[in-house]
Amino acid sequence: MATIKTDDVFSIASFDPSKFAESFRDFAEKGAQQSKDAYAKLKTAGEEAGKTLEATVQTAQAGSVEIGLKAIDILRVNSENSLSHFEALLGVKSAAEFFELQTSFIRKQAELTIEQAKSIQETTKQVAEKLAKPSKDAAEKAMASFKVA
Repeated sequence: MATIKTDDVFSIASFDPSKFAESFRDFAEKGAQQSKDAYAKLKTAGEEAGKTLEATVQTAQAGSVEIGLKAIDILRVNSENSLSHFEALLGVKSAAEFFELQTSFIRKQAELTIEQAKSIQETTKQVAEKLAKPSKDAAEKAMASFKVA
């Protein structure tokens, strides 16, 4: 007759259910801890993204007010210059004086327009830089956290 081997690796006798349960418990605990860690990181990232968005909106609002006030100031200056010019034109006594006043006004207005455009451009550039800073900082922080992990 054939003899049965009891130390066969495939035999049921070598299966220890307590070791399997212990391994499964360790696996489940590690999985749960990893899930908790991932949730904590996700929660932190979400909170930081919310703060970044809030800072960006506040910066955009302040920047648009700054640009708007600058535009109003430019309109005020241009209106005052135009009214002063019209008043001066009312006192013109000759065609030569008219052309001289008109030429002078146009030259001054062209120079002023260039200065105003540069001023608006610089203000817009500063606002854009302020607006991009929170997002840039958040992105750099996120990239640094990925490098560490």
